[in-house]
Amino acid sequence: MKLRLAIATPNDAPQIASLLSETAQHLTSVYGEGHWSYQSTEKGVLFGMKGNVKVLLARQDKIIVGSLRLTTKKPWAIDTAYFTRVHQPLYLVDMAVKPDLQRTGIGRYMLQEVTSFAKSWPAQAVRLDAYDTPAGAGEFYRKCGYRERGHVIYKGTPLIYFELML
Repeated sequence: MKLRLAIATPNDAPQIASLLSETAQHLTSVYGEGHWSYQSTEKGVLFGMKGNVKVLLARQDKIIVGSLRLTTKKPWAIDTAYFTRVHQPLYLVDMAVKPDLQRTGIGRYMLQEVTSFAKSWPAQAVRLDAYDTPAGAGEFYRKCGYRERGHVIYKGTPLIYFELML
C-alpha cells in the first residue's frame, strides 16, 4: 500500500468530513450510540482548520484514507493538571482511518509522522484524549508509545489522557 502524507487544504474538507462521518458510523454500528456517533460536516471541518492548526492526511492515490488534526489550542476535555509541564504542547484531535483500512499500519504511520512534525513545530509534547470504552483507541495509542496520564469523566464520557514527550 503506497501512502502519501500531506497537509490538508480547505479543498480537502469534503473528503475529511466524509472520512470522519464514515468512521463515526462504523463505531456506532459496532458499539452503539455514543459521543463518537457525531456526523461531521464540511463547515465543521473548515472551522477546525482555523488558527494554529495543521491537518495531516494520508492518501492512497487521490483518496483520503486517514486524517488527524494538530493544534496548539487545548481541547475542552483536556485537564492540563494530568500532564507534564511543558512550554509548548500540541494536541492531537479527530484522528480517523477508513474503517476497512484500520489495522493496516496507516494510523501508526501517521503517528510516527506526528512526532517528526511536532518536533519541527517546535513542541515538547503531544497530548490527546481517547474514549475509555470499547469504542476507544487507548490500546492503539499505548502501542504507539504514548504514555497514559490519567482517567477522567468529562460530561459523562470516560476518557483516558495520553502524552508523548518529544
